Amino acid sequence: MNRRQFVLTTLGALALGRPALAAPHRIEVFKSPTCGCCSAWIAHMEDAGFAVEARDVDQGRLNEVKASVGLTPELASCHTGLIEGYVIEGHVPAEDVQRLLAERPDALGLSVPGMPIGSPGMEMDGRSDAYATLLIRKDGSTEVWARHG
Repeated sequence: MNRRQFVLTTLGALALGRPALAAPHRIEVFKSPTCGCCSAWIAHMEDAGFAVEARDVDQGRLNEVKASVGLTPELASCHTGLIEGYVIEGHVPAEDVQRLLAERPDALGLSVPGMPIGSPGMEMDGRSDAYATLLIRKDGSTEVWARHG
């Protein structure tokens, strides 16, 4: 949204007695500079209204980020996002992140371990594997947050 659209939307909302559009949720994403599926997932998040700040890092730094937020290798994928106190690991659908931010569970965040075909950023010729988005509890345990495919 550009400045003109924002001003017009805000003025229109005020005139109608409605709240203006909320600022988009900002997510910082750590990824390899050469990973195409990470870039496709970022586009998926931007299309869903998230403001994404992508940080291209080498694999060593990416592993440090994952370890610093408490991710275990079993939960890892190719990129790691940080948003409003939560970690978003891998190809998590935007609607799962939106639900997380709406419900605000006492948790570390969400993960789609590995790189399942058909998940956002991993679309391939209409194929889709069944996969689950996992809620990562602060003690490291997980539970299914959503099922896809």
